[in-house]
Amino acid sequence: MSQEMKFIYLKSHPLFAGISEQKLQEIAGYAKIKTAAKGELIGYGDTGFGKLHLLIRGKIKITESKETEEELVKDILTAPDIFGDLGLQGQFSLAELAKALTSNTIICSFHVRDFKSLLQDNITVALNYANTVNEKLRRLENRHSDLVLRDAKSRLIRFMKHWAFTDGNRIGDKIILNNYLTHSDIAGVISTSRQSVNVLFNELRDAGLLIYDRKSIELHNPIAWN
Repeated sequence: MSQEMKFIYLKSHPLFAGISEQKLQEIAGYAKIKTAAKGELIGYGDTGFGKLHLLIRGKIKITESKETEEELVKDILTAPDIFGDLGLQGQFSLAELAKALTSNTIICSFHVRDFKSLLQDNITVALNYANTVNEKLRRLENRHSDLVLRDAKSRLIRFMKHWAFTDGNRIGDKIILNNYLTHSDIAGVISTSRQSVNVLFNELRDAGLLIYDRKSIELHNPIAWN
């Protein structure tokens, strides 16, 4: 990947907002760019040589697998999120996996050692990183509250509203979502069964709030989904 393309990709990411072009050119020298195919796994490195990933384009599913349990869907990421060794200490879960959900998913990666050095030298990037991690923690807290306080239908509706806000295309009186998630994926995110998601989607369809197929989901009545 050319230095120019790495510079362009980094410039598009909010983590580097406010950074001079000269400094960004220096930072680009540490970055590695990868284009992942749909279904491809993105590694976190190892505990002695962890990696931090910036999602430039596409969608990522974060899961955790254990020998005695089914796959746990921890998060669905859209650009410009971050993932990997977020603690920058080489202490991430070895059971956690990141999988590309879309073709031509573009990821910008740093070795943790290099990223820690650039944080020490760039207070703006350090503050942007702290804010980004804080926002991810806030989202996790909200998901935990939803599990305690809301039923499965309410959790699904909240998830669909967030999906529409972050990744929907408004066309007239509809919001169109590219349907890159299976019902099992959605069930994992909202902590219910695939069968329950099927039933709830049919209820929302029968109520005239959406129609869906394998490729797309149309949300009707945008006011209801705001």
